Amino acid sequence: MRKKIVAGNWKMNKNFQEAEDLLDEILELMEDEQTDNPQMILCTPFPYLELATDMMDECHPKIGAQNVSEYEDGAYTGEVSCSMLKSIDVEYCIIGHSERRKYFNESAESMTKKIDLLLDQGITPIYCCGEVLEEREANKQFEVVKAQIQECLFHLNADELQNLVIAYEPVWAIGTGKTASSDQAQEMHAFIRNLLNEKFGKAVADEITILYGGSCNAQNARELFANADVDGGLIGGASLKAEDFYKIYKSF
Repeated sequence: MRKKIVAGNWKMNKNFQEAEDLLDEILELMEDEQTDNPQMILCTPFPYLELATDMMDECHPKIGAQNVSEYEDGAYTGEVSCSMLKSIDVEYCIIGHSERRKYFNESAESMTKKIDLLLDQGITPIYCCGEVLEEREANKQFEVVKAQIQECLFHLNADELQNLVIAYEPVWAIGTGKTASSDQAQEMHAFIRNLLNEKFGKAVADEITILYGGSCNAQNARELFANADVDGGLIGGASLKAEDFYKIYKSF
């Protein structure tokens, strides 16, 4: 049975004290949880990763980064390597978020390098894909997502792919308050799973966790997560409020 996941992407929010307070609130809410399925993941800004891994050492929430360098090490000022993340027990890392693609011009080549380095270090990539509004309105969403999946994931073998999570995030729904309908989310998730089936086989495709992101909140999470191919969410704004995020976590 494939893993159910609720991952919070804090983006560039919270100062140190606010981050510690939010982690404390989440810890308190998770205190009585006896299972790690669904798995909660907290993707904090880089400066708070060690704080988070230390605080969550004995608890269910796992810690993820929001990005990583495409280089292993060396003279790359300002970059953070996979081995650095590994050394502080980070277990997940978001790759290819639409904001990274848009504002930092991340290429398929760069994202592929990051995925390979993460897998080499035993860190699970959370690979993001999704179309912008113009592509959805032109009915090109399947073409766009297919290309994003093929260009960054199809070089992997089946074993490598099974150590990866995919997040479908329609760009037009990220931070806008708009949400893909339950039917739209299921349609795209099923499409992605079928792509994986065609390339890697049904047994592999059936085990890949595919998350939905894009204005997922405590009010709509249960309906979205009820879909057969939606295995959880990559949550933005709602992950910054402990009670809201916990309600989403409990929506399965």
